[in-house]
Amino acid sequence: MNPQVTILMPCLNEAETLAVCITKAWKGLKDAGVEGEVVIADNGSTDGSLEIAVRNGARVINVTEKGYGCALRGGIEAALAPWIIMGDSDDSYDFSNIKGFVNKLEDGYDLVMGCRLPSGGGRVMPGAMPWKNRWIGNPILSCLGRILFRTPIHDFHCGLRAFSKDAYYRMSLQTTGMEFASEMVMKATLWEMKVTEVPITLFPDGRSRPPHLKPWRDGWRHLRFMLIYSPRWLFLIPGLTLFFISGILTGILYFQNIQVNRVILNAGTMIVTAMGAIIGVQFVGFAVSTKIFAIGDKLVPEKPNISYFFKIFNLERGLLLGGAVIIFGVFILIKAFLCWKATQFGFIPYGENIRHLTLGVTNVIIGIQIVSTSFFLSVLGLKTKDRVPPSA
Repeated sequence: MNPQVTILMPCLNEAETLAVCITKAWKGLKDAGVEGEVVIADNGSTDGSLEIAVRNGARVINVTEKGYGCALRGGIEAALAPWIIMGDSDDSYDFSNIKGFVNKLEDGYDLVMGCRLPSGGGRVMPGAMPWKNRWIGNPILSCLGRILFRTPIHDFHCGLRAFSKDAYYRMSLQTTGMEFASEMVMKATLWEMKVTEVPITLFPDGRSRPPHLKPWRDGWRHLRFMLIYSPRWLFLIPGLTLFFISGILTGILYFQNIQVNRVILNAGTMIVTAMGAIIGVQFVGFAVSTKIFAIGDKLVPEKPNISYFFKIFNLERGLLLGGAVIIFGVFILIKAFLCWKATQFGFIPYGENIRHLTLGVTNVIIGIQIVSTSFFLSVLGLKTKDRVPPSA
C-alpha cells in the first residue's frame, strides 16, 4: 500500500466519537479519489479508544509524551503518505468532505487551513463553539496573527488542516502543547511557503464530557506564543519609539523646562524620560538578541536585513559606540562633580545639578547596555555544532 493521503487524528479518551470520525475519514478518502490511511495518534487513552480505532481499520500510533503537539508530531512522523490531513477526533469536523483540501494539495500548496469563520467563507453551527471563542478569542487572535505575520489565513487556530510532510519537516516545529497549531501557521508564513485556506463547517462535538481545550488558558498561551515569536512588534518597535521620544525629551529638558499651558516639565520629568530611554535601549537589545537566537536555532528564516545588520554592527563597533556613550556620560558626571565642588561640596538647590547627574548616569547605563549586548550578540553568532549563525 502506497497511500497518498494520511488522515491523522490525535486522541485522548475519544471512545464516544472515534468510530464515526474514522468512518467519515474512509468515506472522505473514497470520495476524493485518493489512496489513503487513517492514523490515530493516541496520547494515553484508557476508555477503549485504541480497540475502537483498530476495529474500524485505523492504524494506531502510541505517543507516550503528553501534549497535543506531541501527539500530532508522533502521528505525522509515522504517516506513510506524503500529504497529511489532521483534525480533532471529537466529530466537530466532517472528515467525509476533504476533497477541497486534497485539491489544494494537488495544486502545490504546502499548508491548507480550514476556515470556520464567515470572514473566510466558513460556517459555525449553533452550539459548535462557545461565544467567547467565536466572537472574542478566535477573531482577535486570528486578526493579530495576520498583522504580526502577514498571513492570509482568516482562522488562525482551525484544527482541520492539510500539509505536505516535506513542508512539516521544513517548518521544524518545536512546541509540544496547544501552541503547535499556531506555530505551524506562523512557520509556514515566515518560511514563505504556499499557504491557503478552504471554507469548512464546524459542528457541535459528539462528546458528553467537557473538551480538553480551556478557552482562557489556551487563548493566553496562543497570544503569548505569537508575541514572543514576533519580537519586532513586542520589543523592537516599542523600544525604538520609547527611546527616540524619551531621548528627545531628555535632551530638551537638559537645557530648559518645557511648559504646556500651565503644566511645567522640569528636572523631575527628565528623570522619568531618562528612564524611558534606558528601557527603550533594553527593549531594542532584547529584540535583536531574540531574533538572532531564533535564526541560529532555525526557528525563523534568515532575512537579508539581518546579514546587512551584521555587516554594519559587529563586536568592535559595538564596543566603540558603547565606549563613546560611556565616556560622554562620565564627562557629564564630571561636570556635575565640578558644580558640586564649586559650592565647597555643600547644598545645591534642586534642579541645578540634577540635570547633569540624570544625563550622565543615563548615558553610562546605556553605554554599558550597548557593550554588554554587543558581547552577547557576538556569543550568539559563534559557530557551534548545533547552531547556524546568521551570515556575517
